[in-house]
Amino acid sequence: MENQKIKWGIVGLGNIANQFATDLLLLQDAELAAVASRDINKANEFAQKYNCIKAYDSYDALFADDQVDIVYIATPHDSHAELSIKALEKGKHVLCEKPIALSYKDAIRMIETSRKNNKFFMEAFWTRFIPSVQDTLGKIQAGEIGDIKYINADFAFYVNELEGNRMTDKNRGGGALFDIGVYPLFLTYIILGIPQEIIAKSTYHTSGVDLQTSMILQYESAQAVLHAGFVSESDMKATISGTKGRIELNSPWFMADGYSLFKNNQEAVFKLPNLGKGYAHEAVECHNCIRNNTIESKQWSHQNSLDLSKIVDEIKNQIGLEF
Repeated sequence: MENQKIKWGIVGLGNIANQFATDLLLLQDAELAAVASRDINKANEFAQKYNCIKAYDSYDALFADDQVDIVYIATPHDSHAELSIKALEKGKHVLCEKPIALSYKDAIRMIETSRKNNKFFMEAFWTRFIPSVQDTLGKIQAGEIGDIKYINADFAFYVNELEGNRMTDKNRGGGALFDIGVYPLFLTYIILGIPQEIIAKSTYHTSGVDLQTSMILQYESAQAVLHAGFVSESDMKATISGTKGRIELNSPWFMADGYSLFKNNQEAVFKLPNLGKGYAHEAVECHNCIRNNTIESKQWSHQNSLDLSKIVDEIKNQIGLEF
C-alpha cells in the first residue's frame, strides 16, 4: 500500500460527511471509492459531487465492497457502535465520527472488535490533529507556560429551531453533551488527563436531552470550567493557563488557525492554517497508521477514546441522560 492510494468509503452522507469528503480531495494518496446512504438518490448525488464511482443504498453493501480500505462512519451517534463493529468484522479499517458511542460499554465493544480483527480503528477527533493543537501541546510539554492550573473552554451556539432537530432527538443520541460537549472535555483530557472529580449541571429540552451543560473538572492541583450549549452564542475561545503564562486558541478553538501565547506581559501570535477545513489532518493520520500496520493512533489511541468515553459516561449519569 506504500504507493497505492488508500480507498475510502463513507456511510451517512450529511453535513460532516460533505466537509470530510471535500478535505479528502486535497490528499493525493486518498480516493473516495464508495458512498452509502439509505436513500439512493442522496448517495448518487453525493458520489457525483465528489467524483466517486460507486453509490450504495445500504451500508452493508459498502462494507462488503472489497475495493474499500477504510470506512468513515458519519451517521448519527446512536449507530456509531453497531456500524463500526460491522465494518471492522467485514475487514475494513474504521474512522468513526465522535463521540465514539453513547456508552462506555459500547466503546469497549468497538475497541475489542478492532483488536480481534486486527483492523485500524480511530474515533474521529479531528481537532487532535490540527496544527494549532499539535503546536500548543508541544509548547505545554516543553514547559513554556509552566504547570497548567486552569482550562476554560466552551462550544456553544444558538439553535433557532430545536423541534424535530437531530440535536434534540433522544433516539439519535442528541443533546449538547454528546454533540459538542465532548470537544471541551477532549481538550482538557489531552492536557490534564483524567479528572479526580466532575460536577455537571444541565438545562433540558422537552425531549429529555440536555440543551446546555456546564462542567467543572477537578484535578489534584488544577481545574477546568467547561460549557456546551444550543441556547446562546459564545466566542468559542479556549484558554489554557499555567504558572508562567497562558495560551489562547483562536476562535472557534476546535478548528483554530493559530493561537496567542501570553507571557511576561508580552503576546506572541502564531498563525497555523489548517489544510482545508481541518479534517484532512486526521485522514493523513489514518493513512500513516494503515501503512505502518498499526491498529491505533499514538496521538489519539484506543485508550484515549475509552478514557474520554468514561468521563462522558460519568457526566451523562450525573445529569440523568438516558438513551
